[in-house]
Amino acid sequence: MARNLEPYQLVERSIVKKYRKEIWNPFILAVKKYELIQSGDSIAVCISGGKDSMLMAKLIQELHKFSEVPFDVKYIVMNPGYNEKNRLKIEENAKLLHVPIEIFETNIFDVANKTEKSPCYLCARMRRGHLYSYAQSLGCNKIALGHHFDDVIETTLISMFYGSQLQSMPPKLHSTNFKGMELIRPLYCIHEKDILAWVRYNNLSFIQCACKFTEQLSREEYQGASKRQEIKELIQTLKKTNPNIDKCIFNSIHSVHLDTMAGYRTGGKDYSFLDNYYQSFEDEQ
Repeated sequence: MARNLEPYQLVERSIVKKYRKEIWNPFILAVKKYELIQSGDSIAVCISGGKDSMLMAKLIQELHKFSEVPFDVKYIVMNPGYNEKNRLKIEENAKLLHVPIEIFETNIFDVANKTEKSPCYLCARMRRGHLYSYAQSLGCNKIALGHHFDDVIETTLISMFYGSQLQSMPPKLHSTNFKGMELIRPLYCIHEKDILAWVRYNNLSFIQCACKFTEQLSREEYQGASKRQEIKELIQTLKKTNPNIDKCIFNSIHSVHLDTMAGYRTGGKDYSFLDNYYQSFEDEQ
């Protein structure tokens, strides 16, 4: 007779067994392919309370148990100004899933919601800064965020359609303001639909967007104002004629042919194809 398992143990088993192909394997692929975790790392797993960051916490927790690469991990929750209901939900889920969280307080929502322009942009920048700062104070050299496969391709299209640039979301990057700190994205190869399936299978529920700004909008107003939602719908429409369209977008950011670009930016500098155009022709003669 199989022994009775606690709810958190059933969740852990579902990750490595039921959803091994969809979740565990892509997680390990990202960790290895992009060299996200090295020996001696101290990683602050940043938990917002949503499904993505909570799954990330469980994945890294499982890896930490069995990895041959020694690393330290802390599970941190930044409170940007959650209402009591959302904060309680985060604490309950952390207890249910046996994730030992540390909560630290900020006033980000209050500050961001007072600005007249781009409260989301300001909120995101402040969140990142607070996470880096708190993680560094704990002795960590990396923060882990829960951006997944769909976030990557949606960000790529948003930058093209609304930012007039080819810009994506790398698997990891060095902080420019916090020396020695890196950001990693362990869910980089995991599809959102598989995360949702995992949530439903385990009968879990997490907080949605807890932003005070979006709380003031109706569902129709929020979707109408959200470019990301617009891009999500566009991708789903395109998948009707090309089921692999999402994979094509994802693969394209791994295969950028700079020789075909009229211009590009790297290291904070802009370059034109004309910079070496004539010289390259002369060298061939």
